Amino acid sequence: MSEFRGINSGSASDGGAVSGGASASGQGSLSGQGSLSDEGSPSEDGSGPGRPHAGDGTARRRRTVVAVAVGALLLSGGGVAASAFVKSPAQVAADTAPPERDVLTAPVEQRVITDTVVTRGTVTAAQSVPVTPVGASGEEVARQIVTKVKAKAGGTVRQGEVLLEVSARPLFVLKGTVPVYRDLKPGARGNDVAQVQKAFNSLGHSTGSDPKGTYGPGTQAAVRSFYRSIGYDPLEAEGGEEAVSAARTAEKTARRALEELEADDTGGRPLRYAREDLAEARQALTEAEAAAGPVVPASEIVFLKDFPARVDSLTAQPGSVPGERLMVLSAGELVVRGSLDSAQKGLVRRGQRVRILSEATGAEVTGRITSVSDTPGTPAADGAADGTGAEGEAGEGAAAQVSGFPYTVKPDKPLPPALASQDVRLTVEAAASDGKVLVVPVSAVSAGVDGTTVVTVYEKGQRRRVPVRTGTSGDGYVEVRPETADALAPGARVIVGVKPAAGKAG
Repeated sequence: MSEFRGINSGSASDGGAVSGGASASGQGSLSGQGSLSDEGSPSEDGSGPGRPHAGDGTARRRRTVVAVAVGALLLSGGGVAASAFVKSPAQVAADTAPPERDVLTAPVEQRVITDTVVTRGTVTAAQSVPVTPVGASGEEVARQIVTKVKAKAGGTVRQGEVLLEVSARPLFVLKGTVPVYRDLKPGARGNDVAQVQKAFNSLGHSTGSDPKGTYGPGTQAAVRSFYRSIGYDPLEAEGGEEAVSAARTAEKTARRALEELEADDTGGRPLRYAREDLAEARQALTEAEAAAGPVVPASEIVFLKDFPARVDSLTAQPGSVPGERLMVLSAGELVVRGSLDSAQKGLVRRGQRVRILSEATGAEVTGRITSVSDTPGTPAADGAADGTGAEGEAGEGAAAQVSGFPYTVKPDKPLPPALASQDVRLTVEAAASDGKVLVVPVSAVSAGVDGTTVVTVYEKGQRRRVPVRTGTSGDGYVEVRPETADALAPGARVIVGVKPAAGKAG
């Protein structure tokens, strides 16, 4: 074998350096100058690579260790990820099991209990009066025809104003509660005469010393004065002038007969009779003159309870023949009119409190029921309902066209005019307990097969049944009275049902 001579001597490191020295047994000694590469040390003559170095195995072992570590890390991460999606059968059963049941309770309260009735209503005036023709006035009128319209639809009118003309005669309004039912003539007596006198006096046309309710000379003067103020002449009582003329003639004849007897100094019975005849003739003349005064025809006057009034609708036009209705007037403060079905009728009564809500504006006010009709479709008279006892025409016209049992609500304070004719919601406090009582939700009361009613008190996980008697109910609550004193107190919790609880994770 060829001998290899070492160049340097030294110890071989872990990197593969080999210590060189004298060869033994004729073998050359290898020497290392430094670390060997993976390819081995070159030959001394540089002709090619030498034999493989010991460092090659170490490098391979390092790469193997790194690869194994990376693989372990990947497998560990995959296991963690898989554990998030894979559940044990026990966990699956726990997650899909029905939730545990829990009791639902509510407190026992002590308060006034109320029931409510909710309906719809329309804002309208306290009095609605349809104006209809009742016959032509005057001897020269051949037929009725509208000759002038002074009122305007949606406008306001005041006492004493002329609304329109029918056959050149005025139709005016005065304040009063007694409806028109006859012509008012001199000598007439009654409540309708009294309200005309009051209206004329308030307008500045004095009725003088006439007694209340008696159409005398003072009232005649007031009538003439009023008609002149609106630009018309009053109509005279039919046949009045002829009756006065005849009475004057009779009075004149009786007076002259008495004068002749007195001139002839005729005494005794003829003189006494002549004086009686003259007294009777003078009385007849007075009565004829009184009856011959101005007349207030029923066709020329409309009475309203209050002013200013509003013209709700107007159908009359100049030149047209009056139909069934010339116009509709409304007067007085705004009220709300609604209707009840047969089930609600028994819960609503006069005097109950009401909440009025305008859903269009959001305004809410309170009021009180002033009337409830006992007949379907027929409004109750507000005059009788509010205790005045006065007759009237309230509820006539459009307000009368309703179904169910009509009722009227008067607001505690005046409603704004903008709410007129609006549809509103009415909430009526229809039933109320007499003072504060114990109440529980209706669902807390249960009935046994023996007819007893009980509530179940839930306290510290324990249940206790308390027999009770029920009373007034409303708005989901019912009054309860325990059969045993002190068995139920405010603040106690009663069971009203059960509720599902959230499932527990395993």
